[in-house]
Amino acid sequence: MRTVQEVHRVDQLVKLGFNDREISRRTGIPRGTVRDWRRGRRPNFDRIHFAYGRYADSVCPRADQEEAYAYLLGLYLGDGHITRMKRTYRLRISLDSAYPGIVVTCRAAIDTVLPNRAAVVPTRARMVVVSVYSNALPHLFPQHGPGPKHARKIELTPWQREITARHAEAFICGLVHSDGCRGTNTVRVNGKQYAYPRYSFCNHSDDIRVIFCEHLDLLGIPWRQMNRWNISIARREGVARLDEFVGPKL
Repeated sequence: MRTVQEVHRVDQLVKLGFNDREISRRTGIPRGTVRDWRRGRRPNFDRIHFAYGRYADSVCPRADQEEAYAYLLGLYLGDGHITRMKRTYRLRISLDSAYPGIVVTCRAAIDTVLPNRAAVVPTRARMVVVSVYSNALPHLFPQHGPGPKHARKIELTPWQREITARHAEAFICGLVHSDGCRGTNTVRVNGKQYAYPRYSFCNHSDDIRVIFCEHLDLLGIPWRQMNRWNISIARREGVARLDEFVGPKL
């Protein structure tokens, strides 16, 4: 299965005036395929409707898909994993079946970005896997790579940052739904016990924690580093702001 990058590469060589034989030699793509692409017969990439051309090697969600994509990106950075299959790719997002509302929201987000493709697969444990197959996945989630996320560099592309800045609430919601929680913290001061609500976010990737905090800053939500892997949002105004669009897991 050919990729978007290969199509772009052939387009660039066509514009430079190379013939089909030379393009085939340079790219390793069969001459007949190059000829078809030159004549406009291109791969449909699973018939997914994305906007091409804002960035040379990216596949960008449409404007009406951006909020769902921002939420899905948050889930992916926390609990998502992309696997290379024989002819395509598979995205798995592992969720706790104790929170069916998050499972439903995750599936709806996938169906918005990759229409009519999501499947919910229960496991013997309490985990539920929401999955989708598509050749567009490496382009939608360029953070995909070998090994665990905390063992490699994770950074958002420029087009992803544009989307998450516009939809920071949805992005943070996805991150909290995957690797965060809203709970009650209890402290004892001068012999008196106090309880107050607090959000926490735990991820072993330094890069993902930084991305999370950057988007809290965009929304003016105060946070602090609780320990090596945990971010705490405990000030009253911060908790109230997160309650507006996250709230307890359901």
